Order: sequence, then structure tokens, then C-alpha cells
Amino acid sequence: MFTFVVVFHVIVSLALILVVLMQSSKGEGLAGSAFGGGLSGAVFGGRGAASFLSKATAFLAILFMLNSGALALMSSGNRGILQSGSQKTESVVTQEAQKEREQAIQQQQQQQGQAPAESLASPLDLDASGTPDTSGQ
Repeated sequence: MFTFVVVFHVIVSLALILVVLMQSSKGEGLAGSAFGGGLSGAVFGGRGAASFLSKATAFLAILFMLNSGALALMSSGNRGILQSGSQKTESVVTQEAQKEREQAIQQQQQQQGQAPAESLASPLDLDASGTPDTSGQ
């Protein structure tokens, strides 16, 4: 179902692009008439009744927006199901980074566990002056 809606969305998008490109430019458009240019009597110019291409543009634009909303709802619905279920939704990159982080923490803990044991001398290994005895006796 989702694949069908995506394919339909692509078809609507291409049709909307074609219909917009087929229209001839009439006047200065919205920018010219809204900011002081163009005809002063009409907001968008005096074009008369809407042509077939402008009606098709409006229809395809509405269809595009509704389809976009449907795709957004469908994709958010899938994400909610996956997150609430037992399946993981993390990417492979995130999983690898988590593994590397855990390995680094384990190595750090091992180094911290070994470093104090190697650097600290026991009280029996100290000579009379309090320095570690390195003679090995």
C-alpha cells in the first residue's frame, strides 16, 4: 500500500510540473501585482475565467498536498509500530558506534583496574627511608 501511494505521489508530482510548465506567462504574476505593479483594479490581474491548465494545476496541487499528508501519516504510523515492538529501529552506524563506545569503556576500565595495582608498592616492599625497594629481595 505504501509503495503504491509513493508511486502515485511521484506521478502526481510529475504531472504538476508538466502542467505548470505548459502554462503561458500572463502579466507580472503575483510578485508584480502584489507589490505595486500590474493592474491596479485586480489583485491578480484581469485574466477572466480560469483556463483548463489553471484548473488542472489547482486540482493537482490539492492532490499533491493530500497525498503528502497521507504519506506522512503512513510513515509515522510505521515508525510508532516499530518502536513499540521488539524490533530495533537503530541504524547500523548507530549500532557500530555503540559497540565501539562499549569496547572503549571496557578498555578504560581494564586500564584503570591494572594501573593502580602496578604503580602502588606494598608496604613490605619499602626500605627504611620509605622509598620502594627495587633490589628484589
